[in-house]
Amino acid sequence: MVKIKEVKNRRDLRIFAGFNEKMYRNVPQAIPDLISDEMANFMPKKNPAFVYAESRQFLAYKDGKCVGRIGAIISHKANEKWNRKRIRFTRVDFIDDFEVSSALFKAVEDWGRERGLTEIHGPIGFCDLDQEGMLIEGFEYKGIFITIHNAPYYKEHMKKLGYVKSVDWIENRIHVPESVPPVWEKIAKRVLEENKLKMFWAKNRRELKKYIPQIFDVINDTARHLYGEVDLSNAQIKKYVGQFLLLVNCKYAIMVMDSNNKMIGFGLAVPSLADASKKSRGRLFPFGWARILYAPYSKPDTLELFLVGVKDAYKNKGVPAVLITQEMRAAIADGIKYAETGPMLENNIKVHSMWKRFDKIQHRRRRCWIKKL
Repeated sequence: MVKIKEVKNRRDLRIFAGFNEKMYRNVPQAIPDLISDEMANFMPKKNPAFVYAESRQFLAYKDGKCVGRIGAIISHKANEKWNRKRIRFTRVDFIDDFEVSSALFKAVEDWGRERGLTEIHGPIGFCDLDQEGMLIEGFEYKGIFITIHNAPYYKEHMKKLGYVKSVDWIENRIHVPESVPPVWEKIAKRVLEENKLKMFWAKNRRELKKYIPQIFDVINDTARHLYGEVDLSNAQIKKYVGQFLLLVNCKYAIMVMDSNNKMIGFGLAVPSLADASKKSRGRLFPFGWARILYAPYSKPDTLELFLVGVKDAYKNKGVPAVLITQEMRAAIADGIKYAETGPMLENNIKVHSMWKRFDKIQHRRRRCWIKKL
């Protein structure tokens, strides 16, 4: 018999936050989250998203052993923006036992019905910088720091539970060329000159921090039409700055400014953190902090492309090509062989067009499922 336990204390939250790492510890492709960050994400005092959202977390036990987890989020801000009555599920993991998966989803669905909601969808987090999408293709490829791994049997459970596709995200593995193609150099130079733009790099993380508000202005402008998205508040921006700033190698934090020194685009990539996080088992102590802190400078063979953002007014003026060209230059100089994109909505044609000239494979696919309550 399966027993569902709601997370009510710090001990339970630690089990919840670390369950994916424990379940997939011996799976080479699975890259764990930082458990401390995951715990903070579900603490109202530490996550500003709780100003507009509610959350519950549940653990499944069978024969005295924890065998699954699931989180539930009601984003009132998203429901208001998109005119929906939805509950989100997130951080879902379970052993290959339908009794376990059905009990976990029942806990979330029941809460949604109690609150008068009419649909459930996910996996999707508090915002677009949070985890989204269940892996349904590309299980054999090693993940990246900002995504989460799950087993192939999950999708069969979802279908049996009555869930259907809402939207997919896809990811690319790009082969970095030995040199920047002349056509890219030419395009980047023309775009900068014709639009009176310039590229800018911070000298160090302290200087970069000064430009964080402008970076997030671009993020909000870029992401406002994306699936289920809401604008980030100033408090949320501060939270994500704290999580990401120490991971940044400034040569891969590229900003494009207009003639008034206002940011109109940026690109943020990080030499792969996957091996450092895997070796540390998602823990910062005792030695995880050092591995992760110095991973951006360790020259791995893979670059993780975290974010590319361009204000709407400049998206059709070639600015993405400027950012890609510079990221390419830096990657080639560091001897990087591959670049991994984060999840991209399958119908986001503008984003996909950025990569069409590259030697690449579309290797992973993630799904957001939906069901009527």
